[in-house]
Amino acid sequence: MAIDVVMPQMGESIAEATILKWHRKVGEQIGKDETLYEISTDKVDAEIPSPIQGTLLEILVDVNITVPVGSVVARLGDASELGAGGSGSGVAAAAAAPSVSSAPIAAPLHPMSADDDDNSLENRLRTKSSPLVREMAKQHGIDLSQVPGTGQLGRVTKEDMDAFLAKGGAASPAAGSAPISGEMPRMAAAHDPSAPTMGAVPGLAVPPTPHVPAFSTGERVKIEPMSRMRKLIADNMVNSKLRVSPHVYTVFEIDMSNAARLRAKHRKAFEESYGTKLSFMPFIMKAVIKGLQSFPVVNASVDGDNIIYKQDINLGIAVSLDWGLIVPVVKHADSLNLGGLARSLNDLAERARTKKLIPDEISGGTFTITNPGVFGDIFGLPIINQPQVAIQSIGGIVKRPVVVTDENGNDAIAIRQMMYSGLSFDHRIVDGAVADQFMSVVKKELETGTFGLE
Repeated sequence: MAIDVVMPQMGESIAEATILKWHRKVGEQIGKDETLYEISTDKVDAEIPSPIQGTLLEILVDVNITVPVGSVVARLGDASELGAGGSGSGVAAAAAAPSVSSAPIAAPLHPMSADDDDNSLENRLRTKSSPLVREMAKQHGIDLSQVPGTGQLGRVTKEDMDAFLAKGGAASPAAGSAPISGEMPRMAAAHDPSAPTMGAVPGLAVPPTPHVPAFSTGERVKIEPMSRMRKLIADNMVNSKLRVSPHVYTVFEIDMSNAARLRAKHRKAFEESYGTKLSFMPFIMKAVIKGLQSFPVVNASVDGDNIIYKQDINLGIAVSLDWGLIVPVVKHADSLNLGGLARSLNDLAERARTKKLIPDEISGGTFTITNPGVFGDIFGLPIINQPQVAIQSIGGIVKRPVVVTDENGNDAIAIRQMMYSGLSFDHRIVDGAVADQFMSVVKKELETGTFGLE
């Protein structure tokens, strides 16, 4: 008997996903747990395994089509059933059923009205848009039910929000205009140079940035649409830098000779003991953990007028991929020793590159480390990963001549393994002095710590 393959629920807040690639064609066989197709969501790209061993009988959702979770995307079964369920062309992708039922929706559902059941699938998809869309609506004080949606079942997409704002969309027009309390909706005025700072009218959106042509007529160009991941990265970076966090930066020079010595001395025994390679990153993670324990505000988030101090240290480590950037999170990093950090880091990085991560493994971070130094970078000043309040960049570790002072106060020039490290921090709650004190703890630990190896 043929079975339906449904779009999986990849996380509590994820309501839809986009098909990126099919790994089998109609009529081809596949083994249980072999990759059947790849998807992209607002949080992660993932490879979805086949639930059974069998033959791909029909593809109902084509590549680059977005459907709700629970939609039937394909059918699997015995080769003898080929042709029994349809043409298998996948051209009717947008009509795939939003449930485990095998009957596709024949026509678009009616527009929502105030009398609709609030718990209906249409309402849930319309109001439970992607985290990015909900954040945009929150920042501009917009009721999503007032935005015309062009997504599946009328769901509001980012493009719908952009179009609504470009037309001067206002917050909850049905309510009259200003909120009952008279308070101005949470807008970007405090941190967006293009936003009005005085005399702002409650309910009005921030004026859109004028469009500047990217190329001139006659110019030789190649145009390639952004991938879903690239669009999310772009939106998140603009949101963080221009609308949320006032960024301030500090850069420290750190002598990594101590860490390099420990790594060279204990590398072989470490790999035999923990079954994984020892890079410099676990040393840096361990030092950062000590800094965060000393200055908890760097491990916090901002919620309105409240500072949310995170009681766990969950380190996000940026991983560069051929198709973008992703930040897996080492949960409860403060409970791990050097070996535990190395194993967790290497495992997450490998599964990020093979699209084996689940949404929980890229969410919940409290502080992020990014390592552009592997590409020859001297130091970087990265954009904060919201809702965190700081991100640390690791520059390349290189041998340089530096002045060193012995215990008797005598100076000499020596060749040392040196590294620059930059910290970007949110000046709303992290002062410059605190940021520098945090970095001083990291520096001292890297230059003098034993990391449990000696």
